[in-house]
Amino acid sequence: MTKTYTALTTLGDKSQAEALAEALERLTPEPTGVGAFEMEDGSGLWEIGAYFEEAPDAVALDLLAAAHGARPFTVSELPEIDWVAKVRRELSPVEAGRFFVYGSHDADRVPEGCEPLLIEASMAFGTGHHGTTLGCLRALDRLAADGFEGKSVLDLGCGTAVLAMAAARIWPAVILASDIDAVAVEVAEANLAANALTGRVTCVEAEGLDHPVLRGAAPFDLIFANILKGPLLALAPGITEALAPRGRVILSGLLNEQAAEVIAVYSELGNSLEHHEEIGDWSTLTMSKSH
Repeated sequence: MTKTYTALTTLGDKSQAEALAEALERLTPEPTGVGAFEMEDGSGLWEIGAYFEEAPDAVALDLLAAAHGARPFTVSELPEIDWVAKVRRELSPVEAGRFFVYGSHDADRVPEGCEPLLIEASMAFGTGHHGTTLGCLRALDRLAADGFEGKSVLDLGCGTAVLAMAAARIWPAVILASDIDAVAVEVAEANLAANALTGRVTCVEAEGLDHPVLRGAAPFDLIFANILKGPLLALAPGITEALAPRGRVILSGLLNEQAAEVIAVYSELGNSLEHHEEIGDWSTLTMSKSH
């Protein structure tokens, strides 16, 4: 197997992180992959990383880090591992109430009477294994079990669109899935096709709620917002405005210690907390718009 090296650093500013990631792509030897991602620990930091099939130029990395105000890169050699086999072993199927999230390698394990959701392990965030996605699926199952039915649903920041697909499995609703990332929208559409749900969910690339398709479909009976604390707070007025009276919003992407602040902000806007579930370090909130 080919050796793989990683080079990682952090920055506190999104634009600087993206500029550094772009500069990394011009290095020699050329990296096989580069990314800049906001860390999910509430620190506000962005992690910038690159993968190489030969040892990267340490001096060039140091110069890039210094030029962009980043910490020095940490370079590591990864062990020779069959990553596809490893991911498949570790990402076993997930049960969340009536929903069963699985990869194609576990198709023979889908039980009868469940709502199956096929998500490949390669499809990044939203496989159901993370506490936030699992919490949202459980919250949806709980709402449906209590008799709630969504006629119009929005999966905001959809990632793999697993939440939109879960809603499509149980309700004949008008369902939209949006993400700021064009690649995520492509992944969502691929997942819809794999689950025979093409045409049941409309996918759009949008920043927040500012898109004519989203504005035209509002108000929504249910909004999923499985993102991060910062965007949840910034989008709170828009999310509340887009909710129908007595509509529900399922909020996640939150560390447990961040939940109280989010509850307070959404409560001030006229939403009431119905349920708060903690899974590991992560919280999922279900809130209802009062009027």
